[in-house]
Amino acid sequence: MKPLFVALALALASTSAVAAEVESHTPHPFGIRDLVMMDRVGDPQLSPDGRYALYTVRATDYAANKGVTAIYLLDLGKGGQPVKLVDKASTPRWSPQGDAFYYTAAKDGVSQLWRRGFANGKAVDSATQVTHVALDVDGYKISPDGKKALLSYEVYTDCADLACTKERLDGRAADKSSGTVYNKLFVRHWDTWEDGRRSQLYIADINGGESAQPVLLSRGIDGDVPSKPFGGDDEFSFSPDGQTVYFDARIAGNSEPWSTNFDVYSVPADGSAAPKNLTADNLAWDANPVASPDGKTLYYLAMKEPGSEADRFAIMALDLSTGQKREVDPSWDRSAGGLQISEDGKTLYATTDDNGQHPLFAIDVATGKVTKLVTDGSVGAYSLGKSRVLLSRDDLKRPADLYTATLAGKDLKQVTHYNAQRLKNVRMGDPEFFTFKGWNNETVQGYVVKPADYKRGKKYPVAFIIHGGPQGAMTNSWSYRWNAQTYAGQGFAVVTINFHGSTGYGQAFTESISGDWGGKPLEDLKLGWKSALGKYSFLDGDRACALGASYGGYMVYWMAGVWNEPWKCLVDHDGVFDARAMYYDTEELWFEEKENGGTQFEHPENYEKFNPINHVKDWRVPMLVVHSGKDFRIPDTQGMGAFTALQRRGIPSQLLHFPDENHWVLKPQNSVQWHETVNAWLKKWTAPDGK
Repeated sequence: MKPLFVALALALASTSAVAAEVESHTPHPFGIRDLVMMDRVGDPQLSPDGRYALYTVRATDYAANKGVTAIYLLDLGKGGQPVKLVDKASTPRWSPQGDAFYYTAAKDGVSQLWRRGFANGKAVDSATQVTHVALDVDGYKISPDGKKALLSYEVYTDCADLACTKERLDGRAADKSSGTVYNKLFVRHWDTWEDGRRSQLYIADINGGESAQPVLLSRGIDGDVPSKPFGGDDEFSFSPDGQTVYFDARIAGNSEPWSTNFDVYSVPADGSAAPKNLTADNLAWDANPVASPDGKTLYYLAMKEPGSEADRFAIMALDLSTGQKREVDPSWDRSAGGLQISEDGKTLYATTDDNGQHPLFAIDVATGKVTKLVTDGSVGAYSLGKSRVLLSRDDLKRPADLYTATLAGKDLKQVTHYNAQRLKNVRMGDPEFFTFKGWNNETVQGYVVKPADYKRGKKYPVAFIIHGGPQGAMTNSWSYRWNAQTYAGQGFAVVTINFHGSTGYGQAFTESISGDWGGKPLEDLKLGWKSALGKYSFLDGDRACALGASYGGYMVYWMAGVWNEPWKCLVDHDGVFDARAMYYDTEELWFEEKENGGTQFEHPENYEKFNPINHVKDWRVPMLVVHSGKDFRIPDTQGMGAFTALQRRGIPSQLLHFPDENHWVLKPQNSVQWHETVNAWLKKWTAPDGK
């Protein structure tokens, strides 16, 4: 058989093996078969009386190669086992009175909003379909009185009604020609080709259980509400009396790919007037409006630097009667996210990276004092009640479960125990954070993870993982893509460094990478590797491979030419190989222009300063290149170019290409193939001599 067909046969055999072993009850080191089959808990929603929790669980249908999400109910008062309420559904939300809950689920292939009654701790009556438009409900929010719902639909903005969008889509589907004429960017975004539609915000009366004809609120807004590709229902909200709606949007025009000028708007909830821009004075990013309970103040997040997506998000307060603005947290050197407000209006809550953790914080609205509430891991989504908070939490050894705590962060209690049996049967590596003196003698943090079956006195091969972003961090959190435990389970020690540019160490530290992609971060990686080798005797520095994705992939290509001595092999996932071509191939140009100090045609020297393609002549280390066909952030031509360079240089190399994945590999069987291919590559090149 030819090598390609041999590889395909082996892949099919391995996926069959995974399918047969995913429910293994035999104790074993943690592996991809464990990771891919874990239940994923999320979207916690605390009932108005604080007794019940709604949340979602995504299970894996391995044979169908997809996740399946269901809605569960947990009685926090008396405990007991969770109850599945709705299968194949998501985004559960309580009615303001707690006498019903809403959710989205497909009907005839179209996502619709549904309502179901709730009484005495149980779902009652059958579900009522609230929306009937033949377009997907992409997001929603229920009004404070429970009588109306904000609805987000993707529409053609020149259509007079929603039916027009459906007719146009049907007409396009029936058209035998396949070409599209574009007059402006975006042409494609993240993993989707643009077709002229915009996400727009509507409101509908749902008092009778079924919605009336939705009314457009974002009239005249040439932008998306919520934003694409990752925006959610935190980008729009009601005033406490339900008479006003707030949302954020970026006016697209012809500058959308190089603009981060999102603004916060207000609009009457009946759609009687056009939206009003409340933050026109700020040309940077304004987002996530949250009204105070008395309706007098609007809180929101704001950056100060136009064109930046990694500037610090400050918490702002807008006096709605005078128009005056003030920064609530000027002394807090962190970038807030996930903003919510207490029932008495005295405290704001937010999550953010913080020295390798991702805690929940409380911010006093009057003084700006910040208090860390829940830490030692990563706090994800959370839901505030009158006296306590319901939150999801995970760490490097535990996937997400739900917890409750007081609003002061006390009495943290785990209330769900998903994956308990799977975790009982696996062995994991112990993580440990460490610090060292990095670039300019500044303190830098990293962590190591021991192999799952670590034995004192033994040395182990190393997976040196470089995070992406680059304005991100490898934190004390669980991941379904780059999970240190999958390497620890294969017998590798893991080392990772939160180099200059990482988040959670102050804004100056984060910003220091811009214009210096191959400088300070590389120095930190070198010094961090040296420090780890000196501190942890179980690391075998002669059997180490470096791996990275996105910016981490860029760094792998960069290291291949300028710092390749320590590595037996390299793994590059969706990395930037040619910085010059990247400017013209990617979609979000504001990022390239911020990171390189302007456009490529005006400042070509900036793009060449740390361009990996210029050092191909110095490449020598075997490399596995992974790229995907639907990655429009870093298109697959970058990976193919790198593989061409490797092959032409005669360097041992492989290319793993996924035609159906984006910047991330998400499908279960593809994830398994990714991990097994990477693991085989690592083992091949780090095997002891003679093995």
